[in-house]
Amino acid sequence: MSFRGTYEHALDAKHRLTVPAKFRHELADRAVLAASPETEPGGPRCVSIWTAEAYEQFTASTLQGLNPASPKARELKRFFYNTSFDAEMDGANRLMIPPPLMRYAGLKKDVIVTGSGECVEVWDRDAYQRYHEQVLSRVPDLAASLGDTD
Repeated sequence: MSFRGTYEHALDAKHRLTVPAKFRHELADRAVLAASPETEPGGPRCVSIWTAEAYEQFTASTLQGLNPASPKARELKRFFYNTSFDAEMDGANRLMIPPPLMRYAGLKKDVIVTGSGECVEVWDRDAYQRYHEQVLSRVPDLAASLGDTD
């Protein structure tokens, strides 16, 4: 399944997110909440929500080919596993976002939940709005940088 769409939500006082109905079935068995690795220093951060299987595939493919004893591989492995948490939805279809991830992504009460293909992302609402506007202004250049498809 590919996760798609953008939804406005609010976290409750215990930092629980009601998972959008469209995503519940895929995340029902077991989810992994993780710090999303950002590609630009100083860029906005978010929390990603994965199926357990998809997170294992993502981390394995990212680390594949790296010497497991190299400093780079060890740092990445620590990042992926130290900043991820197994989670299960409660009876009200909520996931609790752990405090370290709340701090990492700067989440407050108002959040944006986005489908991002292989995972779901949870953003601070204000940070997402700023990021999204910047991306929209760059889409023509991003598309052009991919080259001709003819």
